[in-house]
Amino acid sequence: MSNALIVYYSLFRNTESLALEIAVQTGGTLRELIPEKNYSFDYNTAAKEVRNQISRGYAPKLISGYEPINDYETIFIGSPNWFKTIAPPVLSFLRQHDFTGKTVIPFCTHGGGGFGQIENDISKECSKSLILPGIAVNGNAEPEDIINWLEAIGYQ
Repeated sequence: MSNALIVYYSLFRNTESLALEIAVQTGGTLRELIPEKNYSFDYNTAAKEVRNQISRGYAPKLISGYEPINDYETIFIGSPNWFKTIAPPVLSFLRQHDFTGKTVIPFCTHGGGGFGQIENDISKECSKSLILPGIAVNGNAEPEDIINWLEAIGYQ
């Protein structure tokens, strides 16, 4: 596999750290998803906003990260686990692109909930792509963890 894109949304920078390590290990291009309206930096306020958006299936307008994906064969898609699913900005990205024939590899950060439904939700939005097993990280991943995961899924 070559020509990797690492797309991520990160409110509190945990998912960003994981995305950066994946980029280092793969040599891929990073792309941060930035919604038009930022979430509150207060956890409880942000949680209320997010819960409401997820329940409505809301996909916010992106001011960064929506650029074309045509030049990439493999796309790593990263999100925090928010209420067992992807963050709304990631849903926006997924709905804006055609993933037909692409290899999609999910990754997430979480506070104990693992992937939740993230892999399934990404698979639904990318039904015409090859979905490889992702990685879910609680806390920080060590470079060796990423190397071992990439080897386990056959990424070269």
